[in-house]
Amino acid sequence: MPTFGTGRRVAIVAGVRTPFARSGTVLKDYTAIDLGKLAVAELVQRTALDGATVDLLVFGTVVQSVIAPNIAREVSLLPHFPKTLQAYTVSRACASANQAITDAADQIALGHAHVAIAGGAESLTQVPILHSRGMTDVLVAASKAKSLTQRLATFAQLRPKDFIPITPAIAEPSTGESMGQSADKMAKLNGITRESQDRFALRSHMNAAAGTDDGRLTAEIVPVPAPPKFEAMIATDNGVRRDSTYEQLAALKPVFDRQYGTVTAGNASPLTDGGAAVLLMSEERAKAHGYTPLAYIRSYAYAAVDPAEQLLQAPVLAVPIALARAGLALEDIDLIEMHEAFAAQVLSNIQGLASNTWAARAGLSTPVGEVDFTKLNVMGGSLSIGHPFGATGARVLTTLCNELARRGGQFGMLTVCAAGGMGHAMIVERA
Repeated sequence: MPTFGTGRRVAIVAGVRTPFARSGTVLKDYTAIDLGKLAVAELVQRTALDGATVDLLVFGTVVQSVIAPNIAREVSLLPHFPKTLQAYTVSRACASANQAITDAADQIALGHAHVAIAGGAESLTQVPILHSRGMTDVLVAASKAKSLTQRLATFAQLRPKDFIPITPAIAEPSTGESMGQSADKMAKLNGITRESQDRFALRSHMNAAAGTDDGRLTAEIVPVPAPPKFEAMIATDNGVRRDSTYEQLAALKPVFDRQYGTVTAGNASPLTDGGAAVLLMSEERAKAHGYTPLAYIRSYAYAAVDPAEQLLQAPVLAVPIALARAGLALEDIDLIEMHEAFAAQVLSNIQGLASNTWAARAGLSTPVGEVDFTKLNVMGGSLSIGHPFGATGARVLTTLCNELARRGGQFGMLTVCAAGGMGHAMIVERA
């Protein structure tokens, strides 16, 4: 089994997450730091982990707080850990938690750590609202004024347009295209029909509803007290629509390209709040502490494409690298988790893996292969469960490892697309 070239296997011991909730709903009063702390605290409790044994905490987030930009350090200051625990924050757009996990895994494989916690959190309700440049200039100048008269004169320079706030946009700085516009473009380029997108979205909701009802999804969730009275507990994801029908999804209007587009609110992942974390250990430390790992990280890879081309297609280039590093082929994989940013993106990724054109771009003589839908996102995905940008990667890994163990499978694969034209793939193996 590959061991990062060091002879040390990295074990995935456990994973925990908060419920995922549509932004502006039941988790709106929690910050990303709060959500991260809730997930990590529960991870420690469930695994009976001695916090003093943790060597490293790495966390991902995308829309960072300007007040507390190192979310990892804030999470590491939980009373479960010594104040000397090193912690740092990473950001790779929607693959931020994956970056946190692979960073931590690398440190374990190199022998620099034995025990690490990695994950991410996001509150897409509490995004920072920025002042306009004009307002910023005036506020800075006013702070330097030496008298009330000077301060008032400075504020007198404000114009009505200066009061218009700037909100973060889910768009590419390099192209100006939003993710939704990019998904629409991918659907057109790859011939992904509106019907196939809506049917895939319906499949996601139905699978997630089944996984919630039989307890497979709720098993990975820590119930969270519901503000403001904290008298009830939030224990399930609130984006899963078990009553959805194809006819309802088909009736929704496109939201990006209103005339020719096929991406709707129903076949796109919702803005979501949530946090997730996983516990990683060296194989020898896990065994010494009596843990039975869910799985081991066998390989991983990152890739990128031109953001102006097909923004969310990079997983197609990451998968063959990860498979080659693992010494495996697609048919060896027992279970697959693909992050569902948009139905059009997942279906484009699947098409790309079977494409001669994309195989050539990856330096392959033949395509990676056809994805078996019976192995794919068997408990739904981000379209239904939700997508807190910084947390999704840890949720996908947790879901994959838990279900792989339940099914008695050996190999699992996950993929995550990310803004900036980036993509990630990981192969895990059960011992």
